[in-house]
Amino acid sequence: MMKNNISKVHDCYGCGVCATACGRKIIEIGLNKNGFYEPHVTEEGRCTECGFCIDVCAYLHKDLSLEQAEIQSYAAWSKDHLVRRKCSSGGAGFEIGKYLLNQGYKVCGVRYDAEKNRAEHYIATTVEELIPSSGSKYIQSYTVDGFKAINRKEKYLVTGTPCQIDSFRRYIKKFHCEDNFVLLDFFCHGVPSMVVWQKYTKWAEKQVGKITYASWRNKWTGWHDSWAMGIDGEEHGEKINWHDSYDMLIRGKKSYLESRLSQGDMFYALFLGDLCFGKQCYKNCKYKYEHSSADIRIGDMWGETYKDDEDGVSCAIAFTEKGNDVLKHINCKLIKYPFDVVAEGQMQSNPVLPRSYSINLSIIKSRIGLKNTVFLCKFLTRALSYLKRHYGI
Repeated sequence: MMKNNISKVHDCYGCGVCATACGRKIIEIGLNKNGFYEPHVTEEGRCTECGFCIDVCAYLHKDLSLEQAEIQSYAAWSKDHLVRRKCSSGGAGFEIGKYLLNQGYKVCGVRYDAEKNRAEHYIATTVEELIPSSGSKYIQSYTVDGFKAINRKEKYLVTGTPCQIDSFRRYIKKFHCEDNFVLLDFFCHGVPSMVVWQKYTKWAEKQVGKITYASWRNKWTGWHDSWAMGIDGEEHGEKINWHDSYDMLIRGKKSYLESRLSQGDMFYALFLGDLCFGKQCYKNCKYKYEHSSADIRIGDMWGETYKDDEDGVSCAIAFTEKGNDVLKHINCKLIKYPFDVVAEGQMQSNPVLPRSYSINLSIIKSRIGLKNTVFLCKFLTRALSYLKRHYGI
């Protein structure tokens, strides 16, 4: 008989909040065979069927956990040009974290762990500790250790994908502590299989040695050409010491392996081609465009308004009065615009599930080299699309 717990859930968002909410600590989050995080119950016999894991699961609810007030939307960029240069767009996310740290908050953000070769949530209590969270990370983060380290009686900024944040708001609502939290998400394109990243890093390590640092987007050649992959390895590049001073770290750095232009980069070819996301991103995502359970959403302001600006401009959207108050106090230039101007260029609907999806995953998981993997996935997707469009097959 199926118990009233998360064990019945597969191909979910992998947000990990169920593991955080479980009082018995019998839920673990791990990668499934296709490279996506999902939960499993380790000791069914100890489950009390309290239902907490189901209550906090955004995947199992059709509605959002936040009733949105009037949306306030802005173009934003840091007044500190070094911060603006370091960050993927205008530096609004970093400035939000820095401001709230100064207000007595801690930050649960995301950093890349080179040893574990994954993105993971962690707790930052100083600006120096916040720095590894700056910049975009285009892989799914492991949340459990970071979320479990949160003390619900203290104040936190929690950042994450829209689905992670939706579940997390359900969690803090359940424990009646929403007032202690500011929640921040971003415009999310989708979550790629970790097998893609593992295959990419295996290829990259042949160029630079064991990876010590990864940066998914850099503005070395300008913001609009910022889809550059920066990789440092033991054989090339500088050693990163995140405990150095803020002034030294924020200056920015060039990594050894620079893969410029998104369409020419093998990781981005799969990512931006929508070829390797989790099933939930195609079928169950309810967070595109103006749909969010966060207090604040950030992203790149890709539209026409700042098409000639190469320094980077963030879009910053407040979905709550709390979020709007935070934005008004951060060290950023804010210019108010209608939402459709700020969100121009952002996805308004979910990506289309490729007809070759199952084959793509099989190729990605195979021993076929990275270059051939990209070629085959793109070729099959286009071929099947052509057959359907012209022959109805």
